[in-house]
Amino acid sequence: MSVDIRHPLKRLIPVLLKAKEENLSEADTVQRLMMVFQDALGYDPLTEITREMPIKTKYVDLALKIDGVIKLLVEAKAAGSDLRDRHIEQAKSYAAESNIRWVVLTNGVNWNLYHLSFEEGIDTERVFSLDLGSDDIDKAAECLGLLHEQNVRKGAHEEFWKKHTALDAQSLGRALYTDTVLRLIRREIRKREGILLDEEDLAKAIHDILSEDAREKMGPMKIRRKRQRVSKRTGPNAPMGSEEENTPSNSLDFPSQPCNDISTSIGSLTSK
Repeated sequence: MSVDIRHPLKRLIPVLLKAKEENLSEADTVQRLMMVFQDALGYDPLTEITREMPIKTKYVDLALKIDGVIKLLVEAKAAGSDLRDRHIEQAKSYAAESNIRWVVLTNGVNWNLYHLSFEEGIDTERVFSLDLGSDDIDKAAECLGLLHEQNVRKGAHEEFWKKHTALDAQSLGRALYTDTVLRLIRREIRKREGILLDEEDLAKAIHDILSEDAREKMGPMKIRRKRQRVSKRTGPNAPMGSEEENTPSNSLDFPSQPCNDISTSIGSLTSK
C-alpha cells in the first residue's frame, strides 16, 4: 500500500482497546470509529463520512463516500460485542439495492471486511478479519490501509479483490488441473525420473499432497482438456498426436466446498 498508517494506528489502538475494556455503547464506539476513519484512513468527516445512512426503517451506521459516491458501508457494534457474519444483514440489504460491493463490520478492535456480489442472489465473502488486540501493527496497517481514502479512490481494494480471487484455492485448482499444466509436469517428471505417468494418476497424486482444507476450498474439479482438432487426413501417413495428446480423457471430480477467508495463506495449500 502506498499509504503508511502505522503511526496513527499506534496512537489509536490503545483508545480502541480501552473502549472494549469498558464495554462502551454502540454510539460511543461510532465516535471512536470516526477518529479511525478521519485520522488514520484519511476521510473528510464533513464530505466523505455519512452517519446513520437510512435503509427503509433502519440505518447503516456509517457510509464512506468518494466524490459523493458511496464506496463502503460500515456496520458498527458496541465495543464489547462479539462480531457475527449475520450482523451485516442490514447493510447487505442496502448494498444490494445500491450495488455497493463492500461492507465493513467492526466493534473498533475487531474488523471484518466483506465483498458482496449480486450475480445470483447476494453472495458474501469475508475478505479479511483483523484483531487489533492480538495482530501485529504491520498486519493491522496492511488490512486497514486497504480502506484508506486514497486506496479506495484509486480502486486498490478492487485490485486486491481480483488478486485474491485469482490466488484462492478454487482458482488455483482450476489452473492446476488442466491438461496443459499436467502435461508440463509429466514431461518434467519423465525428464528427471525416466517414466511417463498417466495424467489421472498424476492428478490424484497432486490432490493427495494438498491439505484437507485446500481440497475442500478447491471445490468440484476435473481434468480440463482443450478440444482437440480432428485431422481429415487418414491412412498410414496421417499425422499422429503426441503421446500426451493420446492419453485417455478420463476426468476427476472432487467434493465441493465454498471458498473462505483471504487471510488463509498460500502455504496452507499443502499438507503438513
